[in-house]
Amino acid sequence: MQPLAERLRPKTLDEYIGQRHLVGPGAVLRKMIDGGRVPSFILWGPPGVGKTTLAHIISQKLEAPFYTLSAINSGVKEVRDVIEKAKSNRFFNAVSPILFIDEIHRFSKTQQDSLLNAVETGVVTLIGATTENPSFEVIRPLLSRCQVYVLQPLGKDDLMQLLRRALTEDVVLKEKHITLKETDALLRYSGGDARKLLNILELVISAEESNEIEITDRKVTERLQENPAAYDKGGEMHYDIISAFIKSIRGSDPDAAVYWLARMVAGGEDPKFIARRLCISAAEDIGLANPNALLLANACFDIIQKIGWPEGRIPLSETTIYLACSPKSNSAYQAVNSALEFVNKTGNLPVPLHLRNAPTQLMQELSYGKEYKYAHDYDNHFVKQDYLPKEAADARFWFGQENPAEQKLTDQMRKLWGNRY
Repeated sequence: MQPLAERLRPKTLDEYIGQRHLVGPGAVLRKMIDGGRVPSFILWGPPGVGKTTLAHIISQKLEAPFYTLSAINSGVKEVRDVIEKAKSNRFFNAVSPILFIDEIHRFSKTQQDSLLNAVETGVVTLIGATTENPSFEVIRPLLSRCQVYVLQPLGKDDLMQLLRRALTEDVVLKEKHITLKETDALLRYSGGDARKLLNILELVISAEESNEIEITDRKVTERLQENPAAYDKGGEMHYDIISAFIKSIRGSDPDAAVYWLARMVAGGEDPKFIARRLCISAAEDIGLANPNALLLANACFDIIQKIGWPEGRIPLSETTIYLACSPKSNSAYQAVNSALEFVNKTGNLPVPLHLRNAPTQLMQELSYGKEYKYAHDYDNHFVKQDYLPKEAADARFWFGQENPAEQKLTDQMRKLWGNRY
């Protein structure tokens, strides 16, 4: 019999759980699907959030021929063969055949190049699925021909809806008497992943001999400790390990960080994936406490692209240890988030006239740039003037944290601006 996750795979948008920002009533993608025409697009999101399912639903809704390729076992020849089949199935005024490519981020540049003409001329409507940022992994010409839609991990309400559906609609489970006494462990271990949630539920239920089954947090935890691989079908542990890796760096534990790095190296993880996460960690968690961390992480990323495995493990290890041992600060991360929150609340406040560019006579007559004070004309290359919109004159976004590097920055700002910092 099929696994529970496959038995419960939705067939229609009404059965589809989650991603209401894309396929809920009135949402952008839902309107296009209901209108009978969709552009080529890429679905970007973590495992188990419905990328493959959504592609199948769209093809059924549009009654379009559906072809699928996996980046793991398809080459340029397979791509060209599918395109030729799609051409032969294309009829005048009919909806273009859909070509679904799972893990499109694993396609080489040559493979992606072979798709360009078919996508541009409408021979196929491409739907790509990826767990990686398309900006890094999809070539620019192909990316420019596709919309990118971001899928989010499922929320608690979505997961609970899925659990209720499993217990009441699945042909196997509805014959049993299953009580969800506790659900915290189920939800926590699933991590917003529908497939993982159903795998865990199936694992717990399969261990019960009676048809009277009570689901508790303790029971879920015990079953997973006994058989951890059972809920990691499809490699979802990839995300758990990278999470442990980043949190170990953030927590200043170089031994733990190198351990999780070794797990990824032994598992054949893409070295660029690890290097990108190191760049993010250097900026987010170390930041201004040690700006050299970002320089080293960026250098590591460049080196990895040149040497790959197995030697790439060495600069990755060096960077991991350096980041873990560095002083930590998230002041830059907090500053930009605070500024974005302020921008969202206040909208597009006007740029002060003295800060505006004045390339034309009219702009000069309108006093653009007229009162601007050129800092280098003043002592210590500094002069007090307003750089924020009038409505935001008292706003503060960056707050230096307690580490030697940022203390120097804070002291410099206090010297220049006084009580503002």
